[in-house]
Amino acid sequence: MPKPSARSAAAPASPIRRLYPLSVEAKRRGKKVYHLNIGQPDISTPAAFMRGVREAKVEVLDYAPSPGIPEALEALVRYYGECGLPVAREEILITVGGSEGITFALTIACDPGDQVLVPEPFYPNYLGYARLTNVEIVPITTSRDDGFHLPPRAEIEALIGPRTKAILFSHPGNPTGVVYTKAEMEMLVDIALKNDLFIISDEVYREFVYDGKHTSLLTFPEVRDRAILVDSISKRLSACGARIGALISHNKDVMTAATKCATIRLSAPTFEQLGLAAFMADPGHRSVVEEMIGEYQRRRDLFCRELLDIPGVTFRVPEGAFYVMMGLPVEDSEAFVRWMLTDYPGQETVMLSPGAGFYVTPGLGKDEARAAYVLQTAHLRRACAVLADGLSMFNRALAGEAVGERG
Repeated sequence: MPKPSARSAAAPASPIRRLYPLSVEAKRRGKKVYHLNIGQPDISTPAAFMRGVREAKVEVLDYAPSPGIPEALEALVRYYGECGLPVAREEILITVGGSEGITFALTIACDPGDQVLVPEPFYPNYLGYARLTNVEIVPITTSRDDGFHLPPRAEIEALIGPRTKAILFSHPGNPTGVVYTKAEMEMLVDIALKNDLFIISDEVYREFVYDGKHTSLLTFPEVRDRAILVDSISKRLSACGARIGALISHNKDVMTAATKCATIRLSAPTFEQLGLAAFMADPGHRSVVEEMIGEYQRRRDLFCRELLDIPGVTFRVPEGAFYVMMGLPVEDSEAFVRWMLTDYPGQETVMLSPGAGFYVTPGLGKDEARAAYVLQTAHLRRACAVLADGLSMFNRALAGEAVGERG
């Protein structure tokens, strides 16, 4: 019997979704699960976007143009212009979510066997995209102690070898919430120039900045020939299911290659592109996003205050995105997350994302977990109370088992 390829076998299951069946079973038993494990906003998708989908004048749902529907591309041109990032229509490719954008970027920047530098902890699906394109991730290890900011330049450059072809990072960071300073961005840009590397910036959380200021990769003219920006409407429009992203580059060869990739997959979803165009045509679209960001800052502030009261939990207040990467007073966070879904008593429980899945360096992240503060403040407050109780009970249970074994 033929076996699946080694490449597919090496592709990791998402640590964010791997334990999902346990949450389904917990709900079947009647438990309420506070899902802090996934970045799924609970804020309503903007009415203008949904209206654009419902009122789309489509009689035949045919293939959209591979680069994107003209109205949607023009909407993105306006959006980036509002952000102070002038981009021409031919420098934008609409992708099936940011996921396809990252996959295309790695395919364009690297050949099989090449390496890409990625600050860790990182969005775990990066590893999946890399494995499927036969690209190796080389981690730039960062620390919770300094809020996951970048290490000194010498440490990064020491990782560069003959197979290194690109630097990839999310900014603001998922899962860390880090917002790199302008000096850090200048350092990455200079490293890319000095070592002739592509530089790929995943800016899905661009607006989600509460402390500091976001500096986009596209503000550096010196890397116009090697900068690739990946984006998505999933978070800023609370439209994760729309699967509309973008790949942007000023490099004509990159865009030619990206368009070839796009023609192979034919087209991105039609109705959702029309929804994006309708949203951007709405006069109040900026205020909608600003109100959403304000709500997430309130959630961040409350969530972090509540976490401070939980013994043994350590973290740095995230500067952006909507995640906290925190240390837990346990040896194995995945065992704890499983226990919360299978053994924690009562009618409520909490689901986190175990931290090890956000690293490729063996042993790192075992005592960490990512939490997404995407729930209403009342639910976040209650989730923290359940988490505190669960940590105390879990550690007492482990101590009891140990005593029993010794006796």
